[in-house]
Formats: sequence, C-alpha cells, structure tokens
Amino acid sequence: MYKYFIATNIERVDKFLASNIDASRNQIEQLIKKEFVKIDGKIVNKTGFKLKENQKIEVFFPQIEFSEIKDEKFIKESLKDKNIEIIYEDEDILVLNKPYNLTVHDAPSVKDATLVDWLKLKKISLSTISGEERHGIVHRLDKGTSGLIVIAKTNEAHTSLAKQLEDKSMGRYYLAIIDMPLKDNLIIEKPIGRNPNNRLKMDIIENARYAKSAFLKLSLSNNEKYELIAAKLFTGRTHQIRVHLNSINRHILGDTLYGFKGELNKINRFFLHAYILYLTHPTKNIKMSFCANLPEDMSNFLKTNFSKDFTNEEINTTNIINNFANFC
Repeated sequence: MYKYFIATNIERVDKFLASNIDASRNQIEQLIKKEFVKIDGKIVNKTGFKLKENQKIEVFFPQIEFSEIKDEKFIKESLKDKNIEIIYEDEDILVLNKPYNLTVHDAPSVKDATLVDWLKLKKISLSTISGEERHGIVHRLDKGTSGLIVIAKTNEAHTSLAKQLEDKSMGRYYLAIIDMPLKDNLIIEKPIGRNPNNRLKMDIIENARYAKSAFLKLSLSNNEKYELIAAKLFTGRTHQIRVHLNSINRHILGDTLYGFKGELNKINRFFLHAYILYLTHPTKNIKMSFCANLPEDMSNFLKTNFSKDFTNEEINTTNIINNFANFC
C-alpha cells in the first residue's frame, strides 16, 4: 500500500504524518526508521526531519508476508510443553491465553522459540507494521506472566488496536497473589526506569517515564499471610505491576527478581496472570471482552491456601471491573 502527500507548512515529518495517516505515533516512527518514507524521492529515516512547504512525502506500507522462520523442529521442541490456547479468532484478530515462561517476540538475549515463532509456524496471517521480530504484536506480556494477549492479523487491525492502547479504550485486568496483604485498594503513580545497577530490573527512578497502576483487594488466604489481588494498568511500562508493588514492600509470590523471599519451593515462576482483556473490534466496531482461565499452578495454590472456592467462575469479572471503576 502506498500514499503520498504535499507538505503545506514547515513541521517535523513525524508530526505531519501523525495528522495525515491513520496510525499510532509508534507505528509512524517505525515506518520512518525502517525507511518506508521518502521526501522528494529520497529516503528519510529521521523522525525529526523538518519538512518544507510543497515537498512531496511518500509513505510505503509493508505488505503482509511470511518471512523465514526458525528451524521447525527447534520450535516444536521448545514449545512442546507450552499450551497456547486460542480464545477467539477471526480474519482480523487472534486472542490467545499465553502460558508462563514463553517470550512473546525475539530479542538479542532470547534463545528459545517465541510466541511469534509459533504464530509463523502455524502460518497465521500477521500484521507487519511493527517490524520483523514483532509481527502481529500490538502489546506484550513478560515471559513469566501468563494470560491474555491480542494478535493483529492485518495492518489495519494493528493500527486500530494500537490507537485503542493509546487512548486506553483497550486494556487488561490482572490477577496476582502477593506475600503481604494490601492495607486498602490503592492507586500508585510513580515513574519507572531501568535500574542503574541491574539491567534486568526496572525501578522507581526520579524523572523516568510516568507510570500509573491500580490495585484491588480480592481475598485473604486462610492464614491471612497472602492475598489475591487484581491490578489495572493505565500505562504500559516494563514490569510495571511488579515494580509498583515492590515500591510498597509487596511482592508477587515467586517473583525473586523483585524481592520475594518466601520459602514456597514449589513455585517456579511468579503468580501474575492477565485475566480479562477488553477492546473494540477493529472492523466490526463492537466492544468485546475475554477472560482466560487461571493456569493450573495458580488455581491449585488458591484451592489449597484460600477458604473460598476459587474456581474461575468464582472470580467475578463484572465485580472486578465495577470495583475498579468505583475507586479509579
């Protein structure tokens, strides 16, 4: 797909495109950086390039195609114990329940097969607007976090969903089990940046990127030591829930990176699950919501340590959404 425009005044090319094409700021930056934009016939890859009046701007949108995937045997071996559940699928989007210990997309440090590798192996149509390693990926989940993620199958769907992320009309509610009960429902607004002493961690850093999270008390364990809580994000920073909880001396069970020091040896990951996903369908324009059953390890822990029968049906999604609305 191809579009062209004539500049009408002097301004940055990224700002000009943001006001003239239906794409998110991040998508526009990617188009420029990946050399899909020409000005007067010459490729421009700097988002801050200053336009002059009457210059011709050409934008080329990458076509959806299947790139070469990793070795099929390697992917199948890496993912043999990973149950990737399809919650919903149509010609525009795919909603999945991602298992824990599965990385969403490639990065230099990633050695195992990723969710994107699985999607390509299944020959599922994917958007290309976010680049080779992130085909179809609109938002992500940490490797250790399980739960709902939506995949864009077309560039048009990707653009719509990315805009919903920006205006907060799409989002998720998470469930977590923490090592000390909250005093009350609360909202945390603290900036998050890379920990200067440990590159694997994020931290509360003055003047870093703004971050806002809300936390809702759900149920205490039998010994009142642990608590099941729900979390809602208003921003999308790396490790945001874990960092904000750590800032008030609360930790997700199993999250040793952020301070959990319990002796629950049977926990081999942190208990954080993206439970509810809501969005507006990119082409049908209808509001949709999805719920992903708790993984077996979290479910078994709740059954063993909490008096309430926490089957997935007992964790009332409507109450969670309404209660957040009441105090956020």
